[in-house]
Amino acid sequence: MGFIGSNFIRYLLSSQGGAEVVNLDNLSYGSNLNNLKDFVGDGRYTFVEGSIADFALVSKLVGDADVVVNFAAETHVDRSIVDPTPFLQANTFGAFNLLEACRKHRVRLLHVSTDEVYGDIVAGSFTEKDRLNPSNPYSATKAAADLLVVAYHRTYGVDALVTRCTNNFGPYQFPEKLLPKVIIRARLGLKAPVYGSGKNIRDWIYVQDHCEALWTVLQKGRAGEVYNISAGNEYDNLTLVKKVLELMGKDESFIEFVEDRPGHDLRYSLDSTKIRSELGWRPKFNFDEALKFTVEWYLKNEWWWKPLVSEELLHPTPWKLDRTIRVKR
Repeated sequence: MGFIGSNFIRYLLSSQGGAEVVNLDNLSYGSNLNNLKDFVGDGRYTFVEGSIADFALVSKLVGDADVVVNFAAETHVDRSIVDPTPFLQANTFGAFNLLEACRKHRVRLLHVSTDEVYGDIVAGSFTEKDRLNPSNPYSATKAAADLLVVAYHRTYGVDALVTRCTNNFGPYQFPEKLLPKVIIRARLGLKAPVYGSGKNIRDWIYVQDHCEALWTVLQKGRAGEVYNISAGNEYDNLTLVKKVLELMGKDESFIEFVEDRPGHDLRYSLDSTKIRSELGWRPKFNFDEALKFTVEWYLKNEWWWKPLVSEELLHPTPWKLDRTIRVKR
């Protein structure tokens, strides 16, 4: 019921006619039942509320599956800095449960990871052979899961793969993320907060392109392999925010520079030659057109995001040292 997972389910049910999907989600803060409400009652789609931390439930569901795709993750870096515990439980232990279930039932697992496991890079792009160097609790827990997946294939012969993708954007993205946050705040007449100088660079991919890449890996990927997914749309945060505001008819007075978060990676960049040359995947969507569509989607679908507008989104908390150690147990 999160951003990329719900878009993938939409992709499957819209483009792969024979697909049947069982969607397991624990309905935490990043989940939204409205993401897939138009598939309620569709005989090809079943929703199960539960956690990948529940091994008995996971094993039961995996036993009836042909493949498992793991989108389940705590993904918000800011939250991981404040309290890493849920990230370890969901991202690492949850992946372990899925691997154990897939080992038991001999089912293929596609583990959806992130470019953040490599850390940042000043020049060039990371390949799948580069070492992992995570910078924050979120990326560290994802890196741990990646290593478990590769190890389970080598040790137990589990049919498992890893994909690592760059920053996604598109409809149904949780409002705490950069693009929806900027769009929603500007819509409400509020300034767009930009960390530090805004020079942190990310490579952006439209979520539909990511979904098609995942389907390609499921169909053609080799067990035990890692595949980077990227579209080559590198922008620093400030440039991206300016693009969004321009599409909304807002000027740069809507930009507000705020204190940078701890350990903020400068630049992410992935080399996706492997998936392109070996599996034949290519991104299809033009960045500017997809960005325009995304902005228009949020402006036309206030019914979707208005219930998600939180106090933190309206009044972000400045980064302070005591914030980073206020961990709930």
